[in-house]
Amino acid sequence: MTTPQSIASTDAVPAVMGLVNAINANRELLSEIDGAIGDGDHGINMSTGFTRFRESVEGKQLTFASALDALGTTLLEVTGGSLGPLYGSMFMAMAESVSGKENIDAPSFLVMLETGRDSMMEIGGAKPGDKTLLDSLCPAIDSYRTALASGATFTECLQAMARGAETGKDSTRDMIARIGRASRLGERSRGVLDAGATSCSILLNSLAQSLQSQLEKTK
Repeated sequence: MTTPQSIASTDAVPAVMGLVNAINANRELLSEIDGAIGDGDHGINMSTGFTRFRESVEGKQLTFASALDALGTTLLEVTGGSLGPLYGSMFMAMAESVSGKENIDAPSFLVMLETGRDSMMEIGGAKPGDKTLLDSLCPAIDSYRTALASGATFTECLQAMARGAETGKDSTRDMIARIGRASRLGERSRGVLDAGATSCSILLNSLAQSLQSQLEKTK
């Protein structure tokens, strides 16, 4: 039986809720990585924001768009540090991109990713190579786009996205931070992963796995 190439909006909601577990499971790791060149609170801040999101939507009937919007709004309001507004704006822009859609397919998912990236870049001022979460997000989107253009299935595009995110995250180890608090360290910021790129890779891998599982269920 052929795997479907789209997911109903309501069926994609668990993928958003799964992000909470992914962040909470990696809370200590993220703070440990952040502690090397930052404040060491990235995992705590992210866990606080994602957990608050889950509490805020408990018992509510959600669509993929409304879940993303609630997540973005919560992160914007309660998550400390610079990444709260960045992730908040990204998820809210993603929500707007898929608002009103009854089904999410591979092309609309790409537009969603690109819309989220553009919003984040607009307010953050960073670019790829600055040792930020964009160094995970942008390669993930590029890999997804390449797979889609080659005729890959939705599942294969998601797998490509996850690989791109992981490769991008790993690349930050050899980068010098050029924006944010870590940029003051100059050459000393080289040799460790970026915490934002790491959390972004965790989120994108969780999203990919959850949506792939849902596609398999709807065969």
